Amino acid sequence: MNIELIKEKELHFQLYEVLDTETLCQREHFSEHNKETFDAVLATANKIATEKFAPHNAKADANEPTFDGEKVSMISEVKVAFDAYAESGLMAARYDFAEGGMQLPETIMTASAGYFMAANPSSTGYPFLTTAASNVIRNFASEKIKAAFMPRMLSGEFTGTMALTEPHAGSSLADIHTTAYKTENGEYRLKGNKMYISGGDHELSKNIVHLVLAKIQGAPPGVKGISLFVVPKFRLDEDGNIADRNDVALAGLIHKLGYRGTTSTVLNFGEKDDCHGYLVGEEHQGLRYMFLMMNEARLGVGFGAAMIGYRGYQFSLAYAKERTQGRVAPNNKPTDKPATIIQHGDVKRMLLAQKSYVEGAMALCFYAARLVDDIHTHEDQAARADAAELLDLLTPVVKAWPSEYGPKANDLAIQVLGGAGYTREYPVEQCWRDNRLNPIHEGTNGIQALDLLTRKLWQANGAGLKQLQSIMLKDFAQVEGQVSQALVTELSPYIKQMSALIPGLAQGLASDKQAVLLANASCFLNVFGQIVMSWLWIRQANVAENALTSSNLSAEDRDFYQGKLQAAKYFVHWELPTIARDIRLLSELEDTCAAMQEAWF
Repeated sequence: MNIELIKEKELHFQLYEVLDTETLCQREHFSEHNKETFDAVLATANKIATEKFAPHNAKADANEPTFDGEKVSMISEVKVAFDAYAESGLMAARYDFAEGGMQLPETIMTASAGYFMAANPSSTGYPFLTTAASNVIRNFASEKIKAAFMPRMLSGEFTGTMALTEPHAGSSLADIHTTAYKTENGEYRLKGNKMYISGGDHELSKNIVHLVLAKIQGAPPGVKGISLFVVPKFRLDEDGNIADRNDVALAGLIHKLGYRGTTSTVLNFGEKDDCHGYLVGEEHQGLRYMFLMMNEARLGVGFGAAMIGYRGYQFSLAYAKERTQGRVAPNNKPTDKPATIIQHGDVKRMLLAQKSYVEGAMALCFYAARLVDDIHTHEDQAARADAAELLDLLTPVVKAWPSEYGPKANDLAIQVLGGAGYTREYPVEQCWRDNRLNPIHEGTNGIQALDLLTRKLWQANGAGLKQLQSIMLKDFAQVEGQVSQALVTELSPYIKQMSALIPGLAQGLASDKQAVLLANASCFLNVFGQIVMSWLWIRQANVAENALTSSNLSAEDRDFYQGKLQAAKYFVHWELPTIARDIRLLSELEDTCAAMQEAWF
């Protein structure tokens, strides 16, 4: 089946009808751009993703990278795709003109990334990790380190990783053991082990730049003692040329459920006591620096989950339109013509659920990207600060919600295909395997729930939540049309119920009931996430309903907007009411999970 990576109408709707991205060109920072340049970038991304990334997605999955003790080998198509991406200039496209970039909005770069994530998540990992690592260097490293590594990372000559996890310490970074020893001349030597390092070794680039969290010998305990180092696979000489191999050794590859084309590595630093690392910024500030990359990665994980879910949805939709099975009343006699399965009510349900999940998740991620643009380029400093607070509040949801519901969409795609769905002859089982990693990537969804409940909700005296509520009310006041207004009416009581929970949550967290609330944190993430998604679907429905008032719409466009309305109705009528259970559990401080004892399992 020849299926578009992203439907052109869907992308146009999200970017230009819902978010009005073209208005960014009125800002000085983007004044040299217009809709035509945005569309040209998207067309380039679509072409490269379609021609260079998509064709080897299944092949890379079936033929994982191998390690013979000396070097990593992988199928040749990955290198071809990586080089095409690097040569396009997309690696640096969001950076300023002065830095060799295209000075493009984050909203457009997110849309561009969508093509690659839909085409081939594992091969896409290499350039995306590199861009994220270079951004940390750009923001926090010395001019000397930036000059040595950043231009060559943005050109694709070097690639990048982040090395956080250790065999004994995953999300609990306070417990890392990797140590940096300061030499007499002020340099650092690192010693330790890291694992699950995506892109940690390969032959795609001339050098690999690891961003490594370590504790300098004698540092304060816990997270206050963490520093960040640039540790290249090959050291550079005084002229910046690649020189000796650094003391970074690949101990082995890890074989994952999905993303099989991305090397997942175990790395040993300093086996020969000669691992050179270059301090980024100040000592003991490493976690603060790395959080820039981690938060970017969380947004990226959410969007990746949305796009993998979208890819599975698109395939199952196309399959359902072609596959015949059974008959549909009243034409259900044995002599009647078999029906395509999309005519069956339960298949419609599964397709509608997928549509509501993945297109809702896309809207959420595009909204977050627009906040990033506001943080960096809005002319009003107060608006920048507001955008930063709102994005902080929404980040746990942007990461967790799509990575929860993207795999659910893929699961439904498998079900739509029936027996074909779980065979490797069809792509939806790989979509599910790839996407199943995302609830764990960059902090499990349980950690996102704790982050939301214990930190982000209360940050700056709840400024982010107040702002979100204000934006929702403004959007609801602008709603026009019967469908959109009815959805607002259904959502409003749940918003009031969530607001009524907040004082009790604050009291509970400060009391001996804290353990109960922490055990039930996922309940609040679910309540908050479903309300946010309902709001975003109402935004989409309102735009669609207004568009349908036009008298010169094509039949195809009319069907598109009607589909948006139906997906919004599905989400608010079918998905939103499920939070009633979570609201009850939170309000009652229900302690079943917290009270469970280890010995009872």
